[in-house]
Amino acid sequence: MTFGILAIIVCAGLGGPLLSLIRGSLVPVVVGELAAGVVVGKTGFGWVNPAEPATAFLSSVGFAMLMFSAGMHVPIRQPGIGRGLRHGVVAAVIVALCSVPGGIGIAAILGGGHAAIYALLLAGGSAAILLPVIEELGLLGDERVLVVMAQVAVADVAAIVALPLVMQPSKAGRAALGGLAVAAAALAIFAVAYVVRRHPAVHRLQKASKKHIWALDLRLSLLALFVLAWLAVRSGTSILIAGFSVGLVVAVIGGPKRLSTQVTGIAAGFFVPLFFVTLGAKLDIRAVVEKPSILELSVLLVVANVAVHIVGALLTRQQLPAALAATAQLGLPAGVVTLGLQEHVITSAQGGAVLIAALVTIGLCPAGIALLTRTRAEGAAVSRAPAPAKP
Repeated sequence: MTFGILAIIVCAGLGGPLLSLIRGSLVPVVVGELAAGVVVGKTGFGWVNPAEPATAFLSSVGFAMLMFSAGMHVPIRQPGIGRGLRHGVVAAVIVALCSVPGGIGIAAILGGGHAAIYALLLAGGSAAILLPVIEELGLLGDERVLVVMAQVAVADVAAIVALPLVMQPSKAGRAALGGLAVAAAALAIFAVAYVVRRHPAVHRLQKASKKHIWALDLRLSLLALFVLAWLAVRSGTSILIAGFSVGLVVAVIGGPKRLSTQVTGIAAGFFVPLFFVTLGAKLDIRAVVEKPSILELSVLLVVANVAVHIVGALLTRQQLPAALAATAQLGLPAGVVTLGLQEHVITSAQGGAVLIAALVTIGLCPAGIALLTRTRAEGAAVSRAPAPAKP
């Protein structure tokens, strides 16, 4: 790793915002970051070697920051989330049950294994994608949206917890124990933070931090993140659980608004784009294009994802656009590809196919929310329409 390579990575990361600006808001930033990584990495010019130790370590930090940010975006403290939780849990369970035959079917069609991985990809969700779209459209008070939000939050957490076990079945016992150790450490951090957060000394420190720009909340959050990441590595589980756990702790306890801004700055400003650029650099997109079976995997994942979520929506009496809104995925596919390549469970071509499918679902999410908004507006217009005059 040199400053020149770091400059190339940062420059490549700018491809995300530029693509979103040129093509409109429906193009997620991550699309440009992955595409730029493909150009500077294995498929393209080969300027960035993601296997180089310093680059690989910074990418791991970016992955931990991505999971941290995803955990922070789980809408645990969102007003009204409890109203939709019951239906959301039922929908998430239905989708998970339907994902099992879906994953088996995809594996059978492709003539290979990975059925459990495919099933997990179908069952997951991404609160980090869904929540900003809902907030931007001002739909946080809509009961139908709250059900979708609860469903995605439950699916997101469950899939993240299950991922290391699915990706490393031969190490399932050690991974499970490591996950429990990380979860216990996260609970201990939560207990300490919950007890001391109202102490006058803590309030004085927070005020001093705000006045002198010490960013103590961010420093302590990063300390917790890196300690849990170290514990995860030492105990044989994934840093994915460490990042997500710390994010959940912050989401439950809450914090000053500046903490969210600071995390966004350090994560979205550097580490997460670096992660996606280096992830794109690992992928073999030529193989995705040249091998129809690999491209077929992307199509099957998207079709099956939409299908299982439609079943979940119908059985819980949700509108069909809600199914599209719930399909969005980001952290889970990135985790599947990252761990899969590390453990040599999937090829770089298969990883490219998984990420292509994920990017399609990211586009389906705002389309589903927009359709929900349209049906809401149409319903309101009908209710305001004057009743026909009696003869």
